[in-house]
Amino acid sequence: MASILIVEDSPDNMKLFSTLLRLKGHEITGLLGGDELFTTLAQRRPDLILMDIQMPGKDGFTLLSELRASEYRDQRIVALTANAMAGDMERAIAAGFDGYISKPIDIRNFPDQVARALAGENPSDG
Repeated sequence: MASILIVEDSPDNMKLFSTLLRLKGHEITGLLGGDELFTTLAQRRPDLILMDIQMPGKDGFTLLSELRASEYRDQRIVALTANAMAGDMERAIAAGFDGYISKPIDIRNFPDQVARALAGENPSDG
């Protein structure tokens, strides 16, 4: 299965996302915020990054911008966010995210959304 890096500041969300994806056989690395993102990527490149947009310190858009300007520019990154207002998905895609999954997640559909993201599709449920 796939190697997935989750960047999420909520420990409860991290536990839920990790558990659901591990049950599908994926290898999960979790970061509670983006401070160690580049250090982690230097050690291991995941198949997919699921990144929260609203985090303290550097938000997901800032981290995305830094990644797209680095040697990790081609990394597949999906926004994982509670920003589920009209136009938010389009804003995330326009910023350079490869897809969008809104929170709260639907635990029945989340693994399939991640599978679509791994296949190169936009996993959006909206």
